[in-house]
Amino acid sequence: MKNEDIRSAFVEGVLIAVGLSVLGYFISSAIVEIKGYERIVKVKGLAEMAVKSNRAIMPIRFEVSGNELNDVNAKIKSNTDMIIKFLNDNGFEEDEISISTPEMVDKAAQSYDGSVSAIRYTATTSVTLNSDKIDNVIKLQKTIPSLAQLGIILKNYNGETQYVFTRLNSVKPKMIEDATKNARLSAEKFAKDSDSKLGKIKEASQGYFSIEESDTGKAYMKSVRVVTDVTYYLNE
Repeated sequence: MKNEDIRSAFVEGVLIAVGLSVLGYFISSAIVEIKGYERIVKVKGLAEMAVKSNRAIMPIRFEVSGNELNDVNAKIKSNTDMIIKFLNDNGFEEDEISISTPEMVDKAAQSYDGSVSAIRYTATTSVTLNSDKIDNVIKLQKTIPSLAQLGIILKNYNGETQYVFTRLNSVKPKMIEDATKNARLSAEKFAKDSDSKLGKIKEASQGYFSIEESDTGKAYMKSVRVVTDVTYYLNE
């Protein structure tokens, strides 16, 4: 009896194991079929916007020279005062203006062969304008060369003005909306071409915003760009 009970229990165990295996197979097959049946389309939506910079940083660099250090420092102060007055006359306030520390070169100290330069000291410094008065800055750029008439020797001025756009948050909602709409248009076209119907959004991710130079040739104009990735379900 004991042997028969053992054999019976063994057979039952085998049958249960086989039954679970078969059930597991069908469950596994159902999952695979469901996954395989899921139809999706992944698309990208691009949005671009031309914006005007809201801040300008304009360094006005100049150079002075002389054989006496006191004279060089006096020229630096004189030129700095004239530039500040020039900026004030063009509508800019004191808190928009900063002055850098002069870079002084002593040519006598740099002479290794004993030669004496005709001019011993040369100093380069700058007065920097940092303003949100973009239109004023644009006009000012055209008049900067007139500083030469005051005896100010400008140093590498052309192209040094930086225009920046710092109000990205003000355009983000509109651009995300436009990028999402453009992504949907692409998905709808794909669905139509594949004889399908566009379903709900499965997942979406927002790309990084980039601020680049505009192709208008105007330094104060910028191009803001964003790309979104959206996955849609496709229905029969």
